[in-house]
Amino acid sequence: MTIRTGGPVVVGVDGSAAGLDAVRMAAREAAHRRCPLRIVHAFIWPLMGVSVRPAPGGPVDGGLRHQAERYVAEAVAEAGKVAPDVPVTGAVVDGAATTVMLAESREAALVVLGHRGLGGFAGLVIGSVTVQVSARALSPVLVVRGDPRADGPVVVGVDGSELSTEAIGFAFEEAAYRDAPLVAVHGWLHPTSAGHGELLPLVYDGKEYDEELKRVLAESVAGYAERYPEVAVQHRLVRGAPAHVLTEDSRTAQLVVVGAHGRGALGGLLLGSVSHAVLHHAHAPLAIVRH
Repeated sequence: MTIRTGGPVVVGVDGSAAGLDAVRMAAREAAHRRCPLRIVHAFIWPLMGVSVRPAPGGPVDGGLRHQAERYVAEAVAEAGKVAPDVPVTGAVVDGAATTVMLAESREAALVVLGHRGLGGFAGLVIGSVTVQVSARALSPVLVVRGDPRADGPVVVGVDGSELSTEAIGFAFEEAAYRDAPLVAVHGWLHPTSAGHGELLPLVYDGKEYDEELKRVLAESVAGYAERYPEVAVQHRLVRGAPAHVLTEDSRTAQLVVVGAHGRGALGGLLLGSVSHAVLHHAHAPLAIVRH
């Protein structure tokens, strides 16, 4: 199974609107997995020697600690509106955001993060915590980007590697529960090619590169297509930089799925290159699956 069973869906919050968007999606993910939801705020201030108590003479519910608790309480209430049957717990956990979320990922079925947050969280900011957690988490990571939509396909990047296969499995599971079609995409650039988004010809530069790529793409998807016959599958072999192809496809997708590391028979979905670029530019929520 690609989805870990038994653990909660864990979502990081920081009091921002993006954090609440992540909570709503996390609640829906927990509902379909029939697992609990855990809402976490990483509370870094004690590590920095900052007083977290109410100021002398100020309101008794003031101070950074109470503020963090309000963030979590608001998020718990929001989750209850979206998925009232899902058991929800909230916690303020002392520590830096990356450290806290990586620790949470050890038992999580899924970690959900917003794509940006408040600076005080030390961040759910693309390029820092989200990148680090996505690259090192022990569970899949779902980054809520763009405007979540209920229509459109689930798009998965395929490169023929073992990790790509796990990403495909995750994508099929998501497509099945969302009642959405799945588009398996491989984008590639030949050294002499130009332009993006063009369908490959049957014979390219006198060699049947595309036929081999089509075979690997089809074989990568075949097993899961048999397991999920209800999911309509489309294969897309596109000439273009993989990050560009996936970013463009994300414009009409309800979810994009990539592996954190790759470089199998089809070459390269490496976090730090393709996955990193899609993380910054996707127009839809992005799931990153590690081995």
